[in-house]
Amino acid sequence: MIGNGGEVLYFADMKKLALLLLTVSPAFADTAVVEAVAFSNGRFDVTLSHPDTGWEHYADGWRIELADGTILGTRVLAHPHVNEQPFTRSDQIAVPDGVTEVFVRTSDNVDGWADDTTPFVLP
Repeated sequence: MIGNGGEVLYFADMKKLALLLLTVSPAFADTAVVEAVAFSNGRFDVTLSHPDTGWEHYADGWRIELADGTILGTRVLAHPHVNEQPFTRSDQIAVPDGVTEVFVRTSDNVDGWADDTTPFVLP
């Protein structure tokens, strides 16, 4: 037992409390990670890693955005890549003249589009 300001907590109670906290805590999403980005002649090559488990949970896309959130293009990933990690997929995406930096946002079929983006300075 442990004294706590005049109250007594027993280890068994603490274990129950810890279990309760773990079960009601939000699960953190396994978002796809941008491992590398290349750009040449209008083509983006984006390398992702994601803990794909099969059709039930896999990275299903990436997109190129401007700083203001304008979407320039989206690459749909049509199937899981369980045994191919990390993996690279490409797409032709037009970038407006004068743009020097874009942002890559990833998606998976469970959690949707990630909140965070990965900045990429155009060569």
